Amino acid sequence: MQIIITAPQKLQGAIKVSGDKSITHRALLLGALAEGITTVEDFLEADDCRSTMGCLRSLGVTIEESGKKIQIRGRNMMLREAEAPLYAGNSGTTARLLLGILAGQPFKTTIIGDQSLSNRPMKRVVEPLMQMGAEIAGDGDHLPLSISGGNLHPLTYNTPQASAQVKSAVLLAGLFAEGKTTVIEPAASRDHTELMLKSFGAEIETDDCQVTLKGRPLLKGLPVRVPGDLSAAAFFMVAATLVPGSEVLLKSVGVNPTRSGAIEVLQQMGADLELRNQQKYGLEPVADIMVRGGAQLSGVTIAGAMIPRLIDELPVLAVAALSAKGQTVIRDARELRVKESDRIAALSGELRKLGAQITETEDGMTIKGQARLKGARVDSCGDHRIAMSLAVAGLTASGDTNINGAEAIAISYPQFMTDLRSLSIF
Repeated sequence: MQIIITAPQKLQGAIKVSGDKSITHRALLLGALAEGITTVEDFLEADDCRSTMGCLRSLGVTIEESGKKIQIRGRNMMLREAEAPLYAGNSGTTARLLLGILAGQPFKTTIIGDQSLSNRPMKRVVEPLMQMGAEIAGDGDHLPLSISGGNLHPLTYNTPQASAQVKSAVLLAGLFAEGKTTVIEPAASRDHTELMLKSFGAEIETDDCQVTLKGRPLLKGLPVRVPGDLSAAAFFMVAATLVPGSEVLLKSVGVNPTRSGAIEVLQQMGADLELRNQQKYGLEPVADIMVRGGAQLSGVTIAGAMIPRLIDELPVLAVAALSAKGQTVIRDARELRVKESDRIAALSGELRKLGAQITETEDGMTIKGQARLKGARVDSCGDHRIAMSLAVAGLTASGDTNINGAEAIAISYPQFMTDLRSLSIF
């Protein structure tokens, strides 16, 4: 699939971006483990979340869909042995978090994925789960992996790097262990799992970069309302910032402080962003975000503890940096190399085709600002965030930008192009 991007005169209007992917995954997983019914409103209907849904159905979970609402009939911590390998598709969240849950189930399960996911690292969750007592067969670092669970013991685990998926996998396994399981990170990663576990009834204690879960809780089904995905909203925050005369309202976006680094960095660069109508969906903070275009941006350095708070937004922030005055440096982001693509190499290579001046480094990139972009043929590299970042870059380029492999967008934001067209005024 190919899409063609032409620079609009401006972006104007209001949209509700797609539901938060991270929260949708977790609502499905915890709803499956809870006692009773969990309803999820405004869930993300995208390929990654469908992968989680499909795996849970294979494990005996009843999930009914009605429009933008799903109903999950929980199995009170006991899933059913699957008759065939579970297919996680392209979703690292599905594979890694399911490994944590399956570590506590008294049967053997095999998880497989597509070609991209089969090349992504799993050792980071395999090691702590095996320390807790799970048996995992395979090469230890890549799908397919077979896990035999049950009889887990609690663990205090220091993660080598901040990772919400590793933390979540260990905490989910800790649900099945008698006693307290603790995860200590070098920097705080997104805390959606902790907040949702609390909402479902688990005992959780958090202290800066440390979280402790008391095992064997009684999880109770409940209504969950999913905020708009900040990672999805980031594409429109940058797009509206870069196109002069734009005025875009992004409604009901999750602004969890462990996730909101992109908002802070754009404001630091000089973008005109305003949070309105702040409220909470359960324990998750939500706000409308007003974005106005035309502000002169300045280059920044993005590094250190900020990286886990905006790792998924770095590709589109790099696009913002192309229009900024001066130089932008991204470092400490080696994790970008093991996403759906090597995002450092993919983004640098494709943006150069449009005229960007980017120097790739081992753990990030250096971007020279105030680039004059020209439309060209570029490729998504099979990565949804690369595809959408290139689309945003095309909004500021002269001529047409042709993006091949645009079907990857459906992994996280199927209505992206519909929303972009609805805001574009030519």
